[in-house]
Amino acid sequence: MGNVCVVTGGGSGMGLEAAKILGKEQKIILVGRTVSKLENAIVELKALGIDAEAYPGDASDRESMKKLAAYAASQGTVKTVIHAAGVSPHMADGEKIFKINAVGTINIDEEFAEVMEAGSCILNVSSMSAYMMPADRAPKQVYKMALSDVAAFEGAVNQIIAGVPEEQRPGMAYTMSKNFVVWYTAREAVKLGKKGIRVVSISPGTFKTPMGEVEGEQAASFALRGAMGRLGEPEEIAKMMAFMVSDECSYLCGVDVLYDGGSVAAMNAMMEDRAQ
Repeated sequence: MGNVCVVTGGGSGMGLEAAKILGKEQKIILVGRTVSKLENAIVELKALGIDAEAYPGDASDRESMKKLAAYAASQGTVKTVIHAAGVSPHMADGEKIFKINAVGTINIDEEFAEVMEAGSCILNVSSMSAYMMPADRAPKQVYKMALSDVAAFEGAVNQIIAGVPEEQRPGMAYTMSKNFVVWYTAREAVKLGKKGIRVVSISPGTFKTPMGEVEGEQAASFALRGAMGRLGEPEEIAKMMAFMVSDECSYLCGVDVLYDGGSVAAMNAMMEDRAQ
């Protein structure tokens, strides 16, 4: 048996595009909650001659991810995990957003760490929104709870989310969840690096994906006001994701790559100019 690449949220968008690249050398297991979307993606991959299969699963369900990790390991050497599953502020309420985006990342990373070997890589997908939470406002002490008691961590975050007006909760939960993913990736990298497992993250800006369409004009406006003045193509970030998890990046570990066409740079420049 050969190498296996697991892609969560791989039914469409950047996850599927990454699978098209990585599937040239690894067996692909696409994971998601919508079976029909996964099945359509598998047809597309198989048409390219890629060995791929669908695995229905919910990253926010720990037991589901435990079974997924065991299954993936039974299919070969789990070389790569790309955790691209997530929801935006327009897709759920605050508590659910945080559970899927943040707790889902914990579940994926911890369960796959049990079955991966030296030379493998986990890539968590964050968001440029992670950079919109000032460093001094990120609740790092609450984040640390995730390392020892996930249930207490989730409860503490839900209290924070409940403390803002209801209409602001989805946006706050999304930003905090993605900020947490960047923080957690660094901590997991420290823990797993000695085993030879690299953990990295990528923070996309606005791309021409189904999720990008759901996020609407506000998200698009960030890209249009960004340094490059356009939305990204899914193939562009897929190539970066594939490079980051490859052996060519064997010393890349514990860092986040902000891949947003200069959107955050433009926003920061504008804020600095206004402050003068």
